[in-house]
Amino acid sequence: MFTHVQVMEKKKNVLFLCTGNSARSQMAEGLLRHMASDRFEVMSAGLEPKNAVHPLAIEVMREIGIDIGAQRPKTVELYLGRVPVHYLIVVCNRAQATCPRIWPGLMDGNRYYWPLDDPAALQGNADEQLAMFRVVRDELQEKLREWIGLF
Repeated sequence: MFTHVQVMEKKKNVLFLCTGNSARSQMAEGLLRHMASDRFEVMSAGLEPKNAVHPLAIEVMREIGIDIGAQRPKTVELYLGRVPVHYLIVVCNRAQATCPRIWPGLMDGNRYYWPLDDPAALQGNADEQLAMFRVVRDELQEKLREWIGLF
């Protein structure tokens, strides 16, 4: 009798990197986990992490049924040299300019740069700020759909 054994491929680690790890990278982490947690281990970190995830990031993610309220900002040192990063996605200009160029486990071509506006930096009224968080969330969602389609 023939028995079929399925070999499980280990999930690849994806790290979203930003400066404060409070908005863009947190939303990206929640989105990719929601969209493809069966294929990727998803993490995010910051070069200078804030104390908490931005409340408007949590709010706009809840609007689309994703709860990132339990996520916390983390420092890049938590991962660098400790966890193999197969795909590094940098979502802000400052992190792109200052983050390490060499990552253990990162292969050429697996570093992506998605320069997105920082919604937390917008100076405006509450409605304008919320609208900006929605724009960035939607941009991330579209970029992730395209990126996932590459695999």
